[in-house]
Amino acid sequence: MTSARTAYRQTNVHGASAIRLVILLYDQIIHDLVQAEDATRNRDIERRTQMLNHAILVIAYLQSPLDFERGGKVAENLSHFYDALRHNLVAVQFRPSAPGIRQQITDVQAVREAWLEVERAESSPPAPVRSPAPHASPAAPDNSRRMDWEG
Repeated sequence: MTSARTAYRQTNVHGASAIRLVILLYDQIIHDLVQAEDATRNRDIERRTQMLNHAILVIAYLQSPLDFERGGKVAENLSHFYDALRHNLVAVQFRPSAPGIRQQITDVQAVREAWLEVERAESSPPAPVRSPAPHASPAAPDNSRRMDWEG
């Protein structure tokens, strides 16, 4: 019999976009770390070890497909983040610390939020192109403020 959590995950995965799958993996890391934090507080070494090991495995799933040629600086930054996260989880395994795990949860949640923003941007329709007002002359400067990637 599948648990409600497993059924929910299976439903979310089917037909999910690549970005949604990444977010679901971040959710899994957060879940694992919350469980590890609880196990640390309860001095349950076996459970803490299982949860930290699973989180490290999920990090490997996220890191392995990074494409440094196409992904450039973003792929590099994510790789550095995953390396640091893995290093910190191994450290907390040897020197158990609930606050140490909590900090890793906070860091993962921050990056997860960035992925949510990417997902929102991908799913929102493109902004309509504005044409000049009929009464504007072609030589009139455009005084509207444009936002682009360079500021």
